[in-house]
Amino acid sequence: AGAAVAAESSTGTWTTVWTDGLTSLDRYKGRCYDIEAVPGEENQFIAYVAYPLDLFEEGSVTNLFTSIVGNVFGFKALRALRLEDLRIPPSYIKTFQGPPHGIQVERDKLNKYGRPFLGCTIKPKLGLSAKNYGRAVYEGLRGGLDFTKDDENVNSQPFMRWRDRFLFVAEAIYKSQAETGEIKGHYLNAT
Repeated sequence: AGAAVAAESSTGTWTTVWTDGLTSLDRYKGRCYDIEAVPGEENQFIAYVAYPLDLFEEGSVTNLFTSIVGNVFGFKALRALRLEDLRIPPSYIKTFQGPPHGIQVERDKLNKYGRPFLGCTIKPKLGLSAKNYGRAVYEGLRGGLDFTKDDENVNSQPFMRWRDRFLFVAEAIYKSQAETGEIKGHYLNAT
């Protein structure tokens, strides 16, 4: 099972294809290098899997996680699977530049100094119309929040498209700023 996970999350596929011969699959395949039984658990094991760094885009958290866990959690060959630990080599960590803006940039944008920011994630995270989402943003900002933010599950679902959310949130920000005399913000999920 460990080898199957390593293969499924790297170069493996369910059948041989003619393009396999066009590259050195051995160079790019994940490897299960150790397996241990879980103490006190029958038919449960810890598999240690390693991947060549060339499989991952430099500086991309999204690529890293989708490469490692994207395919295998729906893998029919396994009854259950859990990621217990992830160790990232320093050479790969160095490819991440960190957030594009630091806390000082955010303080400058919101004109808030000498105190913690006060913000929240809009709830319920899924199901609100764009208009009601904007209303929740407005009420929070008018009530004293410095910013609001989208939950990571909020994208562009049929009940609330990204563009509509953007327009209602922008209206909420402008209206709350006019009423409070403070700069307000919202962090939109655009992934």
